[in-house]
Amino acid sequence: MIKNHPGLPAGTPPAMAENLDAVLLRVGVMNYSWSNTESLLIHLLAGLAGVREDIAVVLFLSLKSTQSRIELIERLAKLCRPAGDERRELLALMQRFTRLAATRNRFNHSIWSFDLEQGSISTILMRIADRRDGVLFGKCEPLDAKEMARLDEALGDLSDLNRAIWAFLKRYGYPV
Repeated sequence: MIKNHPGLPAGTPPAMAENLDAVLLRVGVMNYSWSNTESLLIHLLAGLAGVREDIAVVLFLSLKSTQSRIELIERLAKLCRPAGDERRELLALMQRFTRLAATRNRFNHSIWSFDLEQGSISTILMRIADRRDGVLFGKCEPLDAKEMARLDEALGDLSDLNRAIWAFLKRYGYPV
C-alpha cells in the first residue's frame, strides 16, 4: 500500500487506500497500454498515406486527440489503399479503439470522490451531455467490484487490440 497517499483525506481507512491502490495500478497499466497501442496508429498512417515513417509521426503528432487520429485513419482507409477484407478489418479495429476510449476517458478525466463514512470511492465524470431541454454533467459511479471487473475486462480488450493491430500490420505489409 502506498503510504501517505497524495489527495486522500486524513483518516482514510486502510481498506479504502488499498482499494485506491488497486484502481490506480490498473489505471497506470491502462495508460501505458493505451500509449503503446495508440503509437501503432503511426504505422497505419504511413501505410495508408504511402509516406515515410517520420512523416507519419509528424501527422500523428499534429493531431491532438486519439479520436482525430482514428478519424483520419478511417477516412484514409475509405479513400486510399485497402479494399475488401483489409478495409473491413481496419475499420473494425478502429471501432474497437473508439469503444475502449470511453473507459479510458472515464478514469483519466474524472474527479475522484472519497466517502470516509461509507469507505467508498467514486468517479465523477466531468463531461457535459447536452440534452433536448437541459444539460447533464457530473455522472457519479462507484468503484465497486463490478467496476473493477469492467476495468480488468477493458485492460484485456486493450491488450487484445494491440495484438490484433500488430497482426494486421504484418498481414497486409504495412511499414513497421
